[in-house]
Amino acid sequence: MNHKIILKRLAILEGISYLCLGITVPLKYKYGYDLPNLIVGMSHGVLFIAYCLWVLIYGIRAQKNTAFFILGWFMSLLPFGTFWFDAKHLKTQD
Repeated sequence: MNHKIILKRLAILEGISYLCLGITVPLKYKYGYDLPNLIVGMSHGVLFIAYCLWVLIYGIRAQKNTAFFILGWFMSLLPFGTFWFDAKHLKTQD
């Protein structure tokens, strides 16, 4: 599978997991229901690390500039950032 396709999929999955935390965190802290936050939190953590590593892997293989790395990593910190990064920087053909 192509490195770019993997990065695109990780960006979407990481973004979805980030948004799911918006549902599970209130369940944990307001209603005391821990299990959904445990599952989504662990999934988000794994996807976050995988996404950040794959930005590095793809960026090096595609010989991207430093701005690509910084923007890719910064967008992982914003709730809809990975969706934007996918739409703006991963839609073009290499």
